Amino acid sequence: MRVDIVSKEYPPEVYGGAGVHVAELVRALRERIDVRVRAFGAPREEAGTTAYAVPAELSQANTAIQTLGVDLAMVGDIAGADLVHSHTWYANFAGHTASLLHGIPHIVSAHSLEPLRPWKAEQLGGGYAVSSWVERTAYTSAAAVVAVSGGMRSDILRCYPEIDPAKVHVIYNGIDTEEWAPLEDPETLSALGVDADRPSIVFVGRITRQKGLPYLLRAAAHLPPDVQLVLCAGAPDTPEILAEVEDAVRRLQESRDGVIWHDRVLSRRELRVLLTAATTFVCPSVYEPLGIVNLEAMACGAAVVGTATGGIPEVVEDGVTGRLVPIEQMQDGTGTPINPDRFVADLASALTEVTADRLRAREFGEAGRRRAAERFSWTQIAAQTAELYATVVAASR
Repeated sequence: MRVDIVSKEYPPEVYGGAGVHVAELVRALRERIDVRVRAFGAPREEAGTTAYAVPAELSQANTAIQTLGVDLAMVGDIAGADLVHSHTWYANFAGHTASLLHGIPHIVSAHSLEPLRPWKAEQLGGGYAVSSWVERTAYTSAAAVVAVSGGMRSDILRCYPEIDPAKVHVIYNGIDTEEWAPLEDPETLSALGVDADRPSIVFVGRITRQKGLPYLLRAAAHLPPDVQLVLCAGAPDTPEILAEVEDAVRRLQESRDGVIWHDRVLSRRELRVLLTAATTFVCPSVYEPLGIVNLEAMACGAAVVGTATGGIPEVVEDGVTGRLVPIEQMQDGTGTPINPDRFVADLASALTEVTADRLRAREFGEAGRRRAAERFSWTQIAAQTAELYATVVAASR
């Protein structure tokens, strides 16, 4: 069986969890079946992988239209596949169109949902209406939809009630606990500006509304003075949210020390060192289908404090691998806390609790690493995915 996997992100051009997922899934699946990858961007040297650039004629177009141009360039090359599997709306149009043209089933993996990210209108303008149309068309037409968590499955059926629930399957994101493992390196830690003798909280994520960074920065003002806050945050969605975060970080740095911001993409080694040394990792997201970054932190032995939303409660076991922060959210698609002050206060309280007891935090981290290895291995996830492929292909014949 040949499967063509379509994704905007693929190494070395990876900037989010979806790209990490695709890279690891492909590696695990290639031990079982013939997998061809079709990705956006610069040429790749990896066998079985083809990259596609934005057509020159669309170089000045809205980014959503550029995306459709790249997708259409892929469609012809998918001929000969038994199944096409697309990841994120950026690739959904290629998968859907290839399914129609070549008469093969299309599987969609849901890493996020456009109706639950209305702030993307800030980034895409009218292109957000295009991305929303693409996603709805692909999801409602797909032979199967993969949700990366039970919470995501519920969101899919809520946003697209016309989809047959039997077509929506939960297959978690995963983690390679050999690639992501504790790594102690005092010299690198010091070079990254962290004092090993002080408790530290680490955040890793893009500067986007869904990651909840502004709430974390507000909560940080209420932390004990010895606690360090290490922000690994870049790739802002818009100049406006970047300016908002820059202002909040500046004000926080004026009121306390130990606020460290790395806006470049850190290497895996650097991230492992930070996560290994962290008293806790924090995931203040208001929208998070699962959160591979939480698994990366757990695999490195860090306790996790995360928002009790989306798929996070399926990863973080409250009181065992970390703490979950309660949140009541608006149902308008933004995920905005109904009571932002309460959410900020609860987040600060949970972070203070975990950083105050470094021994217990380490116990959380050890339990988290065991949970990551036992429940979220890529071997298990590849087996489940390959089984779904076989079922869908057999049903299409």
